[in-house]
This record gives sequence, structure tokens and C-alpha cells, in this order.
Amino acid sequence: MRYFISLTLMLVMLWLGLSGVYKPLLFILGAGSVGLVVWLTERMEVLGAEHDPGTLSWRLPVYWGWLLWQVVIANLMVARAVLQPGRIRPGMFEVQATQRTRVGRVTYGNSITLTPGTVTTRLRSDDDRLEVHALLPEAAEDLRGGAMARRVCWLEGQQ
Repeated sequence: MRYFISLTLMLVMLWLGLSGVYKPLLFILGAGSVGLVVWLTERMEVLGAEHDPGTLSWRLPVYWGWLLWQVVIANLMVARAVLQPGRIRPGMFEVQATQRTRVGRVTYGNSITLTPGTVTTRLRSDDDRLEVHALLPEAAEDLRGGAMARRVCWLEGQQ
């Protein structure tokens, strides 16, 4: 029960913080959205078994800040590549997913996809490898270096 309460409180705070508009209709829509997410989380049986919202509560904003900075850096790299098309050398490769949970691996794959110039093309539940497409060799080397994987592991509470 503790997991559901912490998830509900986190989602309510996120909804209120991001919406910035406090009208009755938005409160109703927000409550419905939070209820739906908590219900789906229960149906998927991942809450508690996969992650604890209380553990992520303080780590998540730190991770989001780091990821936002990575998105800015990748945007600059892609913009530079657009101006110098000879730098563009797309390629497919695999990276190791060192996260211990499915939610961690999905977070890692989504973080790769959110970063401009890279897309996670395959993530299987029975494998610990992700297939990635990168537009630039520098982006591929950054992912192979494992900094993002380590950050997601830290987000999970592994380090």
C-alpha cells in the first residue's frame, strides 16, 4: 500500500507542478489521469516488484536535469553535423543494458531515444542488450562509454 500512496503523491505533485492552471476541470482530469496510471501500474504488477517511487523521488529530478543537459549537447552535435554533412555516418550497434529491472532497461532505452541523433530500435525482455541507431560516430562512442547506463543504474539505486 505504501508504494501506491507514494506513487499517487508523486504523480499528483508532478501534475500540479507541470499544469500551472488550477481549475476544477483540470483537477478532475488530473485525478482521472493519476488514477488511471496507478491502476495500470497495479495491473502490470510492477509497483514494488520493479521499483519504489519513494526511492526515485529525489533521484528522478537529478536524472532529468542530467538528461536535459545531454539532450542540449546532442542537439548541438546534430546541428553541427547538419552544417557539415560529411560528419554524418549513421550506424547500428548494440549496447549492454546493465540495469537490474525491466523498468530500468526501458528507461535506458527511452533516454537513448530522447537524445537527438540516437534511437533505440530493439529492446527484448529476454535479453540485456539494446540495439541502437546513431547518426554520428561520437554519439555511438558516448553510448558505448556507458555514462548513460551508469546514470540509469544510479537512478534505480544500484550505486
